[in-house]
Amino acid sequence: MKSYDIAVIGGDGTGPEVVRESIKVLDAAGAKFDFKLNYTDFDFGGDRYLRTNEALPDSAADDLRNFPAILLGAIGHPDVKPGILEKGILLRLRFELEQYVNLRPVRLYDERFCPLKDKKPEHVDFVVVRENNEGLYTGSGGFVFKDTPHEVAVQESINTRRGVERCLRFAFEYTRRRNKENKLTLCGKTNVLTYAFDLWERAFNEIGDNDFTDIKRDYAHVDATTMWFVKNPEWFDVIVTDNMFGDIITDLGAMVQGGMGIAAGGNINPEGTSMFEPIGGSAPKYTGQNVINPLAAICAGQMMLDSLGETEAAKCIEDTVIRVTRENIKDLGAGRMGYSTTEVGDLVAAGL
Repeated sequence: MKSYDIAVIGGDGTGPEVVRESIKVLDAAGAKFDFKLNYTDFDFGGDRYLRTNEALPDSAADDLRNFPAILLGAIGHPDVKPGILEKGILLRLRFELEQYVNLRPVRLYDERFCPLKDKKPEHVDFVVVRENNEGLYTGSGGFVFKDTPHEVAVQESINTRRGVERCLRFAFEYTRRRNKENKLTLCGKTNVLTYAFDLWERAFNEIGDNDFTDIKRDYAHVDATTMWFVKNPEWFDVIVTDNMFGDIITDLGAMVQGGMGIAAGGNINPEGTSMFEPIGGSAPKYTGQNVINPLAAICAGQMMLDSLGETEAAKCIEDTVIRVTRENIKDLGAGRMGYSTTEVGDLVAAGL
């Protein structure tokens, strides 16, 4: 029997609750498909920060490198100033573990939950590949004359050939492996951000010309991309973009697919440790009420299995989530599903 060691960060608020349901489903999949997951818990989050005044211990990244994957619940605590945990845990792990791709499938499971008129599951099925280690999120910049009338704030977008190229190569390879329309769209802003996206566009075309002639290439400005997400989401297959634009368009994608209750993502290091999570936040006001939707966390577990090579089990989980969503779920919002958090987990686990 195959065995995988998995790090678990339940995190804050409702994070531990949805992670429990994800683990319930993963264990059911393991029993069905003959593999075992061994879980190690890490208490990183707001409570630990309030206790120790450190977001992560210095050993965290080295400890987590011993695992092929991390299952994350949520980070965000009402008693901790916004930004401290997000930068100190999420961004730090993405950077130190070189999780240089954020992978966000955008797939509509049930047309009842799509806010777009006349759009059905066949119209909303694309993937965003977001560069995850560079851009505006490196923290490069600073203040001059802070707290004076002459204050200047500079935030720099860092784009390296190495960082851009490895993200683009991942996107091309993913498009080929997905084998849907074999079309990759570069989302950028070449008409204004003429340095950063000149690099992105040149690398995009060079890699396509030299190594991926079977993949159709397309380009869209980020503002046009957001319009087409709403008007014609069926135009897209795989989209690749930088860190900031990717952060923005994937939240719009989540709404198009039905909301944060169903949206999952992966922070990917193809050669190292990857981290999988529901896209929604910690939702502290729902903590302990057993009403939060666990489907996004279950889908994050499904993505994790796919990355580990358990593709048959991953497909079975996704197919079951689709069936449960269509047959049982009344609403994807917290407290409106028609079932409790644990009952939704039970439905998916039993449905396998």
